[in-house]
Amino acid sequence: MTLRAALNALLPRRCPGCQGQLGATAGLCLACQQSLRPQVQRHSPLSDVAEPHLVVLGPYRDVLGRSVRALKYGGSRELAGVLGSRLAAGIPAAWEVQAVTAVPLHAQRFQERSFNQAELLGRRIAATLGLPYLHALTQQRSTDAQAKRHARERLGALQGAFQAHPGLPGTLLLVDDVTTI
Repeated sequence: MTLRAALNALLPRRCPGCQGQLGATAGLCLACQQSLRPQVQRHSPLSDVAEPHLVVLGPYRDVLGRSVRALKYGGSRELAGVLGSRLAAGIPAAWEVQAVTAVPLHAQRFQERSFNQAELLGRRIAATLGLPYLHALTQQRSTDAQAKRHARERLGALQGAFQAHPGLPGTLLLVDDVTTI
């Protein structure tokens, strides 16, 4: 048993979603987990065509907002397992996804956090779906924090910031932790 597992079993912890007692459960309590229902979106700034192309767990508020903030800024990495599994449940089989990748963090931001939350989510989604996880993108330049920008501003700021590696499979699922619609 790891030290973290021993502490989780001995010390009372709160669910980041509802602040109720978490007990020995990792990530979120069962009620909060069940409140996160994957939804396929047809409209977003990512595509001008109204077609299914985006899976979300809901708006960035309440249980989901608190959970993502706990993962991203609070270092609660175990939340990636719960959130990633819930996202994986919403990936349509018709998409015929062949591999999963995540939006990379710039080296400086990675050094600040010591992990990439989108990669943690992507790895769980890949494992749940039985697909390979690939490092498929390279960040070409640093981008400012996107949290306070609107969707169209984000797209403009990210133009040319990433480059795909050659030889990628036909259908690649790209994972990020937050999207602005």
